[in-house]
Amino acid sequence: MNSNSIEDDEATRVCAASLLIRFALRASCAMLLLGALPLLLLQMPCWAGDVPEDITAEFSVKLYHQLRSSEGEENIIFSPLSVSVALGMVELGARGASLNEIRQAVGFSHLKAGDEFSLLRNLTQALSAEETQSVVKLANSLFLQTGVHFNPDFLHLMKKFFRAEIETVDFSESSSVAEHINTWVENHTESKIQNLLSADDFSSVTRLTLINAVYFRGSWKNQFRPENTRTFSFSKDDGSEVQTLMMYQQGDFFYGEFSDGSTEAGGVYQVLEMPYEDENMSMMIILPRQEVPLASLEPIIKAQLLEDWANNVKKQKVEVYLPRFKVEQKIDLRESLQTLGIKNIFTKDADLSAMAAENADGKDLYIGKAVQKAYLEVTEEGAEGTAGSGMIALTRTMVLYPQIMADHPFFFLIRNRRTGSILFMGRVMNPEERYTIFQQKPPVQPYLANNRTVSPDGNQRL
Repeated sequence: MNSNSIEDDEATRVCAASLLIRFALRASCAMLLLGALPLLLLQMPCWAGDVPEDITAEFSVKLYHQLRSSEGEENIIFSPLSVSVALGMVELGARGASLNEIRQAVGFSHLKAGDEFSLLRNLTQALSAEETQSVVKLANSLFLQTGVHFNPDFLHLMKKFFRAEIETVDFSESSSVAEHINTWVENHTESKIQNLLSADDFSSVTRLTLINAVYFRGSWKNQFRPENTRTFSFSKDDGSEVQTLMMYQQGDFFYGEFSDGSTEAGGVYQVLEMPYEDENMSMMIILPRQEVPLASLEPIIKAQLLEDWANNVKKQKVEVYLPRFKVEQKIDLRESLQTLGIKNIFTKDADLSAMAAENADGKDLYIGKAVQKAYLEVTEEGAEGTAGSGMIALTRTMVLYPQIMADHPFFFLIRNRRTGSILFMGRVMNPEERYTIFQQKPPVQPYLANNRTVSPDGNQRL
């Protein structure tokens, strides 16, 4: 398929600008920014026998739980892969406790020191070097303060393991630097990630801004037909409803019904895996029963359970109702990372001396800010299209196949089926809520949803 047909048929477009980390020298700071960018990070092919296994799933799930504990009833979208790669870039310049905390939290502590950098390089290489219909692009960049000397070995390793571009700027000109970096991010996310930074994020004491990016665009293997999209009611977990566009199709998908053996997750729940055109990438949707709030299911989500779902779903005919939605979110990750054990790099005790040149005062370098911005769009084929209201053009008197009716909150992830890498993870609590800014706040107690079902022909009933 040529580039034009990919653009026309894409079903999912996702990108993330994540982990904005500001490094500081007592009175100076540098920022690390993680973003989603459509640049081909790696050039060398990765053959099937060389595909590494991602070992950061446990970290990904723990980070999700930290986010949901503070996010209340909001949508969540973030990129675990982007956070892991960004922390890997920070780790290159870390020593002592700063180094050990990152290795322990992300899941690298059992590896030989330094092997994690080759692992991250090979994982990103496997994702971006595959010649597939889906597009996975990764990129990294360092913006350095003009006139400040950095360790040549650190810069060399950034290029070796992360293919990082290096550019010098004057952070004292905060407005122009913010505009320059924002333009770079927009250019590499097809303008999906905008206004990631502001002039307030920089000052005359900023020393380094480090950017990681991941961008994904994919077409469903089994595409939804736009003419079947209709307006439906989506029940939020607080009992209220919103009108949303619901896509529909019958198709062959990987499907399973699971239970944790107790009432903790509300009994049986459904797992649907929908592959993209090349089948290496997929979106997995985890849906509780209609009357069960997502907050009852979320606590059981663990790294091993993700693997169990992937290994036990079976290909079969499934009837799928899935909302068409866009979610964009900016998340302050600092407190969540600290809760997961990455604390030292955010204090004046941080040891990021491996970033600094030999005669520079690198021991006073620390991280002041960590932010991620992510964007997710899911449609029938990628085009906006038009949609009417009314019933699905399909009626029958009994359910012939398993049915996924995602008209209430659900958990999702987008993953590489070969490596297990989780590019994006999150939940949809309200498909009509486009943009949220997430800062740490007290958790909200869940509400029970209304007991409402929808019949196979699209009619709602109480």
